[in-house]
Amino acid sequence: MTERLTALADAGVAIWLDDLSRERIESGNLSDMVKDYGVVGVTTNPTIFAAALEEGESYADQVAQLRTAGATLDEAVFELTTTDVRDACDVLRPVYDFTRGLDGRVSLEVDPGLARDADATTAMAQRLWDRVDRPNLFIKIPATPEGLPAIEETIAAGIPVNVTLIFSLERHREVAEAYIRGLQRHADGGGDLSRIASVASFFVSRVDTEGDKRLDEIGGHDELKGKLAIANAKLAYQQYKEVFSGEQWEALREKGATAQRCLWASTSTKNPEYRDVIYVEELVGPDTVNTMPRATVEAVIDHGEIRDSLEEDVEGARKVLEDLKAAGIDYDDVVDTLEKEGVKKFADSFKELFADIESKRDQLVAA
Repeated sequence: MTERLTALADAGVAIWLDDLSRERIESGNLSDMVKDYGVVGVTTNPTIFAAALEEGESYADQVAQLRTAGATLDEAVFELTTTDVRDACDVLRPVYDFTRGLDGRVSLEVDPGLARDADATTAMAQRLWDRVDRPNLFIKIPATPEGLPAIEETIAAGIPVNVTLIFSLERHREVAEAYIRGLQRHADGGGDLSRIASVASFFVSRVDTEGDKRLDEIGGHDELKGKLAIANAKLAYQQYKEVFSGEQWEALREKGATAQRCLWASTSTKNPEYRDVIYVEELVGPDTVNTMPRATVEAVIDHGEIRDSLEEDVEGARKVLEDLKAAGIDYDDVVDTLEKEGVKKFADSFKELFADIESKRDQLVAA
């Protein structure tokens, strides 16, 4: 493990890989990243699966088997994605055991097309959990208003959840409260809270992309560009510390509950004018997770400057939001827009995944 990644882990940041493919698993590359880079988790989403299927040939045999068995497209997508995640869970299982369930997790997302349907999301979460059948699986549920009751129900059923597509501070608090309600219900039913975990995936770089675009439209205020995402995340961390404290939480913690860690997602830099590791360097703090594509991991290894940055100048973070408001940036509209776009992007990628599998099946028939 390199010096900079060691410093990141020593500061309390869990390094997760924001990428997964069958080739990465079968080649041993994922195992190597766990051993050499200290990767202790993996996240997936429909965009990642679509890219893996399009670029890799390692899915051909299973696609052929599913076609021969008469599987529908729905069934094929379900089997292909759950196979990859199950195998990745097995690779990460030693980490899960060593950290007593804190890390070693692999995330698998429910169909984002269900993001506005709480009951359907809850049902699919249970179906994915049953099919993968690994204790170190995280079920990803989008943090839409309809996703909140699904998060609570899934946690109450004893299923670990990675809550994805969080952009706003208000939604982050609602997600944490849904997690706590689910834990309480699970405990009331006699469940073992030590077997449940959750992370709140707070998206970062997209917030700057949207905020900077709006600043450009207004004109001026260049000093505020590239500030919103980090300020937003810093305030989310303060909120995390507030929510997971007090008598109610301590009572749950004594029963084995673990706090819902902040996970910094979308941490690859979209604006080439910003440092390519800015969303790693500026969000270093205890009990957090940073999911990075391999290119960002390599950049951190090469030139990352690691310091305890997450709680630096929290008042300055609050002032950033105030200054943006004064400049005419509507924070609530920014995060609402990002949530809607995020759900749509993942839903579109899920449709692309279906199209890619159908294309591969057609190629097999033609051959």
